[in-house]
Amino acid sequence: MAKTPEKQPLDILNHKLIPLHIIINEEEKKELLEKFNITPEQLPKITHTDPVTVAIGAKPGQIVKIIRKSHTAQKAVAYRLVVESNE
Repeated sequence: MAKTPEKQPLDILNHKLIPLHIIINEEEKKELLEKFNITPEQLPKITHTDPVTVAIGAKPGQIVKIIRKSHTAQKAVAYRLVVESNE
């Protein structure tokens, strides 16, 4: 009987399709909100159960900075507010 290869656990943070996710600190959070004159609730959301937020240890109320590669601008930065999942 042929031996089946063991599945390697997926390291989601090193997958080529997953952009860099960074939890910003309180000072950066304050600067971001002042710069755009917004409240955290006005940011797009990401759930605390999202595989990447779980992997980086993000908690509800924190803001995650997402840096994607861009063909036109070299990099594109987005921000997401971590929220509790409804599930």
